Amino acid sequence: MTAVDPSADMLGVLSTKLPAVVAVVGTAEATGLPASSVNLVTMAQAWHWVDPVAATTEAARILTPGGRLGLIWNQLDVSLPWVHRLSRIMHAGDVYKPDHRPAIGREFGALEQRSARWAQPLSTSDIVDLAKSRSYYRRAGPEIRARVEANLDWYLHEHLGFAADAQVELPYFTHSWRADRL
Repeated sequence: MTAVDPSADMLGVLSTKLPAVVAVVGTAEATGLPASSVNLVTMAQAWHWVDPVAATTEAARILTPGGRLGLIWNQLDVSLPWVHRLSRIMHAGDVYKPDHRPAIGREFGALEQRSARWAQPLSTSDIVDLAKSRSYYRRAGPEIRARVEANLDWYLHEHLGFAADAQVELPYFTHSWRADRL
């Protein structure tokens, strides 16, 4: 297994937790891996950050003949009104679009899709921490951050009535697609 990421810091965290995994600084568009060197390329939660044509060209280059591309991401299940409102407060941007298919290059066959529902048990403070990990919050100034935190506190504890130490089952979808290299 080889992990490719543009952040040396993130790869350092990975290497600390999983030292047997080879870690390489690179991007989806330029992995630095040799041609025909892997059987499977996966990417989770980051496809919207890459150039899909360049990334699939690179994936096809490093995949062995018949190799497979797998794209995976999780999103809050915003079909539930309370989660939809939570997502809006968090500025999560999670909008379920049943017909969505990620763009890929011509080097691959048809995308096959699977979706699964699941729930992550989180405390209300974990949900606030989740909001703090979102790009909107991370780019915001102190006033906006304080407003997001205050809105989450109100929504979770006053409006929804969760106790401060409550465990909340936060519902998600995992969407995955796979395509074989032609």
